[in-house]
Amino acid sequence: MDTFDLIAIAPELILAFVASDLLLTSAFIKEKSGHEANDVFHAPRAASFVYFCSCLLLIGLGIAFLSRMIDLPYFAMAGLFQSDPIANLLKAGCCFALLISLIYSKQYLIDRGLFRPDFLVLTLFALLGQLVLISASNLITLYLGLELMALSTYGLVAMRHSSGLSSEAAIKYFVLGALASGFLLYGMSMIYGVTGSLDLLEILRSLLDPRINHLIMAFGLVFIVAGVAFKFGVVPFHMWVPDVYQGAPTAVTLLIAAAPKLAAFALLFRLLINTLLPLISDWQPMLMILAVLSLVIGNITAIAQTNIKRMLAYSAIAQMGFVLLGMLSIFDDHAFSASMFYVIAYVITTLGTFGLLMVLSRKGYDCDTLEGLKGLNRKHPWYAFIGLIMMFSLAGVPPTLGFAAKLSVLEALVDADYIALAVIAVIASLIGAFYYLRVVKVMYFDEPSHEHSVTGSGITKGVLGLNGLMVLLLGIFPAGLMALCLNIMRNTLIGS
Repeated sequence: MDTFDLIAIAPELILAFVASDLLLTSAFIKEKSGHEANDVFHAPRAASFVYFCSCLLLIGLGIAFLSRMIDLPYFAMAGLFQSDPIANLLKAGCCFALLISLIYSKQYLIDRGLFRPDFLVLTLFALLGQLVLISASNLITLYLGLELMALSTYGLVAMRHSSGLSSEAAIKYFVLGALASGFLLYGMSMIYGVTGSLDLLEILRSLLDPRINHLIMAFGLVFIVAGVAFKFGVVPFHMWVPDVYQGAPTAVTLLIAAAPKLAAFALLFRLLINTLLPLISDWQPMLMILAVLSLVIGNITAIAQTNIKRMLAYSAIAQMGFVLLGMLSIFDDHAFSASMFYVIAYVITTLGTFGLLMVLSRKGYDCDTLEGLKGLNRKHPWYAFIGLIMMFSLAGVPPTLGFAAKLSVLEALVDADYIALAVIAVIASLIGAFYYLRVVKVMYFDEPSHEHSVTGSGITKGVLGLNGLMVLLLGIFPAGLMALCLNIMRNTLIGS
């Protein structure tokens, strides 16, 4: 390992060191004595210290990754780690998504006695797994990053020990996640057996050899696509999504629904585009089937849900179907950038949606049903307006960010002559608009069923307001973010 390698992995090393140090340091911070020390709804000193340091760390890492986006692609650690524009953009997005998630979650966690150093440190280790996964250039590095992210997430889901629903969700998530990891690992082993290499670039070169054993590669590809589909939560590998979204605390649901989607997109891009592109005739039909099933089943099933978190789970399944549609075009950086733009738009909207649910929750009450949103406009019109923006964005109603994202994917499909897929996507979106607009109807036209209260600090409410305005303004002026995604995708493909 030389100086160049250390510079390349410096943000990940800093994150690993600080996360470990915070966990150790928090054990030596004395809590307040007396009644406050026994109050589970009081923010402990140790957790407050870890929270403050984590926020500063995330801001610093996000800025560092943004500054690296202009760097040329390069490899480090003997080819195990790569840094390119797409990696740095996605890693910056993960850092800022986690930062916003922690800001939204603080009061929610305090009210439920979950604001603890171990909870916060687990989120940092999950982020570390995401960063390693995004920059992986070797199957071993990719798998290590994936498992670090997954194991940390399993612990977060099970953190509320007193809830049978959370424990059940954690067990389901762990068992199905282990099965999906086995699929992915088995597919990787088959590819290694055929190509004799774990390096993604060497695998790509081996696939260009016409003498390669195509049958075994095809079998390995099936297992890899299945593993990736589970991480995306698309049909038919979506069984864990509704139960985990509903059973986990809302703060944990947000941690699963936001930043990991950026890492999952990187996993899809690294494996299928950067490595297995010569096998596109094999994996393209698989993605097509997964996308169509996700769009149809996700949107139709969401209509029957009254629990908002469960509805948003099926919504996420359908939204990821759109992401897969953008990966179908052959050698088209416009389509790939449209898919990345869609993921970023979805993460921004998801942050605001779950942030609103946590702001409307209070001690002893979770705002996770349609009943909890009835008549919200009567007492809190500003928060009702933010909810309207988020629902319009998820539904793809102009002039929100979600509309621009859906339009960019549909344009990519039409340009690639996938007219039938574009029509199916539009019809599925129209079906999905029903349950999104139902939430708006409940907020604006139904009579309140209970007294609405708003929790959270001024910072939390301010960030939520900025989140809502961002979804609206980026929908009105999407050209800048679209151009950024396109330029980064082109630079990454040229560099690789």
